Amino acid sequence: MKLDNNQEVKNTLFEQMERVRRRNNKVKDTHINLSHGSGGKAMRDLINDVFVNSFDNPILSQLEDQARFDLSELGKLGNRLAFTTDSYVVDPLFFPGSNIGELAVNGTVNDLAVSGAKPLYLTCSMILEEGLELEILRKVVLSMQETAQKAGVQIVTGDTKVVNRGCADKLFINTAGIGIIPEGIDISPRNIKPGDVVIVNGEIGNHGTAILIARGELELETDIESDCQPLHELVAEIIKVCPEIKAMRDATRGGLATVLNEFAQTANVGIRINENAIPVKEEVNGMCEILGLDPLYLANEGKLVIIAPPEKADLILSTMQNHPTGKQAAIIGEVISDPPGILLLKTAFGAERIVDMLVGDQLPRIC
Repeated sequence: MKLDNNQEVKNTLFEQMERVRRRNNKVKDTHINLSHGSGGKAMRDLINDVFVNSFDNPILSQLEDQARFDLSELGKLGNRLAFTTDSYVVDPLFFPGSNIGELAVNGTVNDLAVSGAKPLYLTCSMILEEGLELEILRKVVLSMQETAQKAGVQIVTGDTKVVNRGCADKLFINTAGIGIIPEGIDISPRNIKPGDVVIVNGEIGNHGTAILIARGELELETDIESDCQPLHELVAEIIKVCPEIKAMRDATRGGLATVLNEFAQTANVGIRINENAIPVKEEVNGMCEILGLDPLYLANEGKLVIIAPPEKADLILSTMQNHPTGKQAAIIGEVISDPPGILLLKTAFGAERIVDMLVGDQLPRIC
């Protein structure tokens, strides 16, 4: 017992010394330079000062090349692992309602959540351009940590690379995420059948519009903000009332139209949506009319597209509308048998038109 106590004391002292060492190893530079990616003291100071001190948690503080988990503890949460990765290159880094750091965390959390998984752990890898202001990096990292805490996840490992000036655009982020899917949950477009109902959790196109306005290339003024938000709590509430949910996806790049086209093609069914039922801000519609864009293809960062069994549609809708991230939820369409693999839009004038997959990119670098 004495040996065990001594070892506990040693471990505690080591942890205290490590925290002091990290606090003392401050980055004195005001801008990123190539030495911050060299693998030497400058890089270690950057990692300790900016990243470890911000993301600090028991797994990350080990400073190993990998994060290690107790499988027995994970197994108590479910019987399958959900694993995803995404990269974020948005321009500008800060935009109305959000920033690249918040976007990276919420985007990865949402990719896990739409599988029915409980998000748990994230990685964070950054590519920094020589000349990036340290203050900007600190703000992004702090935002990531605050967002991760709100989403109930931990950032447990990562990587940092520095490239020459002009070889990147200030800052790129890659995140990967791990979550656990509870037993009995099977959310997949393969489950979609004719008669199922299409539901969204709110207004589409806000993120794409906010990014476009923030770039300052157009003389347009609006108070539209990005809809960047975590959706895992909303998904959990939906699964509580309908574990047999058919399909679910967050409508990011390519927007609502791309997600529904993918659903239709995967399940070999048709989908018909009603233009009058789709929530869109008047300002978003106005901007699209001016620029010749289509809100159905605009990016979102906090919008959920659900295919639900018809007998549960009203229950799911009311559940969503009682949650802060689903107050404007609406039933916007239905699954049909014919034509297979096609998305149809019933227009405000009563006609129907095919809504195809997006060709090209309406707005590059929006996430």
